Amino acid sequence: MSRQTPDFARTSPPAQPSARGDRRPSDEPRGFLSASAIRETIESLAIAFVLAFLFRTFEAEAFVIPTGSMAPTLMGRHKDLSCPMCGAPYQLSASDEVDANGASRRDNRGGFVAVQTGACPMCRYTANLFRDFGGYPRSYNGDRILVDKLAYDFHEPKRWDVIVFHYPNEATTNYIKRLIGLPGETVRIQNGDIWTQRDEAAGFQIERKPPSKLLAMLQPVFDNDYMPAIARYGWPQRWTPENNGESPSWQSANLSEFSIEAGSRGEQWLRYRHRIPSYEQWDVRTYKQWQDLKERSATAEPADVQEQWIKDFTAFNTSREHGQGPSPTVGGHWVGDLAVECTANVESNAGSLALELRKGGRNFQCRFDLATGWATLSISGQGMATATAKTAVHGKGTHRIRFSNCDNEMLLWVDDAVVRFDKPTRYEDLGNVEPTQDDLTPAGIGVAGAAARISHVRLFRDIYYISLKGDAPHGRVGPEWSRVDFRLGADQFFMLGDNSSNSQDGRLWGGDYWVDRRLLIGQAMFIYWPHSWYYLPVLDLPLWPNIARMGIVR
Repeated sequence: MSRQTPDFARTSPPAQPSARGDRRPSDEPRGFLSASAIRETIESLAIAFVLAFLFRTFEAEAFVIPTGSMAPTLMGRHKDLSCPMCGAPYQLSASDEVDANGASRRDNRGGFVAVQTGACPMCRYTANLFRDFGGYPRSYNGDRILVDKLAYDFHEPKRWDVIVFHYPNEATTNYIKRLIGLPGETVRIQNGDIWTQRDEAAGFQIERKPPSKLLAMLQPVFDNDYMPAIARYGWPQRWTPENNGESPSWQSANLSEFSIEAGSRGEQWLRYRHRIPSYEQWDVRTYKQWQDLKERSATAEPADVQEQWIKDFTAFNTSREHGQGPSPTVGGHWVGDLAVECTANVESNAGSLALELRKGGRNFQCRFDLATGWATLSISGQGMATATAKTAVHGKGTHRIRFSNCDNEMLLWVDDAVVRFDKPTRYEDLGNVEPTQDDLTPAGIGVAGAAARISHVRLFRDIYYISLKGDAPHGRVGPEWSRVDFRLGADQFFMLGDNSSNSQDGRLWGGDYWVDRRLLIGQAMFIYWPHSWYYLPVLDLPLWPNIARMGIVR
């Protein structure tokens, strides 16, 4: 497991307010301010500072995120990269380049510590940052956030809130984590999920994330829009037609978009295969074929890359310093909670479209009747009644569809709106906690009796919370391998980081693994100033913020 690092929140110094005096009267000497103007300026500054102090003390405060224990929800110091092989954008932790006070660290040779390598989440190419980017890419400071310090004076903290608090073992240090356990509960981390119990007779119940929180916490597995670039180096496709003994009806001219005609026989499936090239395979391909590919735009022969189970790999954690070797390319725990999304351009008024996710030998399916727009959810081998809902996926049209199976609950989005079903889509524990052969093809898209084009296909995984009780052999997990309980008293809260494999949180604090109510500072509300994309030359001053990352903290 990766080295655990703390994620405390540094308090930002208050912004320096500015004030302008009144216009100079025409009879005053140019280039000078009158005594009254100077006095008014000083008074304005004093009032601004007092107001800023009061606002900071009693209502809201600004913090800077220094490290990556809450990534990808909140970014600490990091590098924003674009993979030189497939073009996928990703972030790489750079918090080890500075000390706890933000000063640059030096290595044992006296040079400044710099991140040397990092692995792409899509193609897993391990980039040598200096070589592949023509010099070390800039490291950016973490997100700046506003924290509502009055939030919990008016309502109780809610599970899944992102909270700033004083570290129990050092009250002068501020931490930021996600609230997982509430007072009076016993929290259990088991098989990557959160379970809680209040009454021993009732047993443990799984805690499910609300849809908005789930979307913020999902981790990327693969975006098929980057497949064409990967294929140039001989890597086999991830999404391929299922072999049913017949000629495949799915066609793909560019590897990123798939089409099927209405006359195809039966239901035709595209299946995802988690084919991950190793560091050694990339190393051979890159150095032996790089020049040929660059000069001739040749396509390499398909490599022998076997399917794997999806694990809790996080590209953010793959940064390495000088002499540390290549970045790891696999996580340590199998993850079965997944989400798949695609853009479906339906060209028929009848037929069916299905999205399917597999976990531990069970199939979780969402099927659309294109003639009526009704969607039906089902679980293989399960006696539960199917849930149905009317949707806009009705006849010809283009829709963005997302289907998830996380925390023992199926959710569906159509055109970014959550679909409400006629029956609960939650289900009881099915015991499917170990991967099977079917989990090597964990996601699928099927069409029957319709013409359609499928594009912008992306696969995600849920956060896998690591219990720290021990790793299972071969990456398998089960109750005997991955379970640990934390009991909470009155006014005690339990906190975990979203980046579970690299977070100094309640699992690691020793005796006092909880946070007392008196140590809560407030709720993280808004990312108001992420790092800037562009800087003024020479002065090196920020010019244009990364507006895309501004928004409410989920």
